[in-house]
Amino acid sequence: MEFDKSRDFSKEAEMLKVLGHPIRLKIVAGLCAQACNVKTMWECLELPQATVSQHLALLKNKGIIEGTREGVEVRYSVVSQFARDLVRVLMQQ
Repeated sequence: MEFDKSRDFSKEAEMLKVLGHPIRLKIVAGLCAQACNVKTMWECLELPQATVSQHLALLKNKGIIEGTREGVEVRYSVVSQFARDLVRVLMQQ
């Protein structure tokens, strides 16, 4: 077996750590299907708004999602191709 010594998986490992939480993974999977606002998310997940907002903040901070202001609301979408690919693989299982 050979290892690619030039490849550093630090960024991927950090993304996997963030995406390793079931709620965050559900959020990202949902956002891969359709962008939406925080109210829709907490209603669908049946979680408090504050909990969903905390998870969104972490996902946004790690560059996995971004929010776009539309009037008075912010619509979130997935911007990380790594996260999209991971969700696609997991959904095939």
